[in-house]
Amino acid sequence: MNATEFKQQVISLSDRLYPMVTRMLGNAETAEDAIQEIMIRLWDKRRQLKHHPNVPGFVFLTARNYCLDLLKKSKPVFDDASENHITNVTENNGPAELEWKELNVLVQDIIKTLPDQQLEIITLRDLDGLEYKEIEGITNLNVGHIRVLLSRARKQVALELKKIYSYEGKH
Repeated sequence: MNATEFKQQVISLSDRLYPMVTRMLGNAETAEDAIQEIMIRLWDKRRQLKHHPNVPGFVFLTARNYCLDLLKKSKPVFDDASENHITNVTENNGPAELEWKELNVLVQDIIKTLPDQQLEIITLRDLDGLEYKEIEGITNLNVGHIRVLLSRARKQVALELKKIYSYEGKH
């Protein structure tokens, strides 16, 4: 893989890596440093990448493993970058924005209670916006199983939200 191919196939993914790495490491500055280190590691493996059947999956798997290694070495400081990602979606002001932020916190709290695989899949798909093939490369699960886990996770989130809102409605 030459420099041009590397830029097109690997470096072009760095914008999509950033939310995942930031969420995992909990700090924007650490995430930027990590992405640079990940790109250096991938550059060193460029000959292997040229023949890899799923380059994006390999890139995301490398990033995930690098973040997990960093987390094992030190305890992270969280500033909850995923909240910024979700709340920036809306431009509403006033009560609607407050409701959106409250819902966001509720959903994040519910997601944190999901089983590990469901938590990872819903985070990679819905928060990080990865494609099923990319998630397959990261988790080594087949796409069908990923879809099942994602469906179960979403149903659990919906069920918990329904419980919360139907409880609040009885007052």
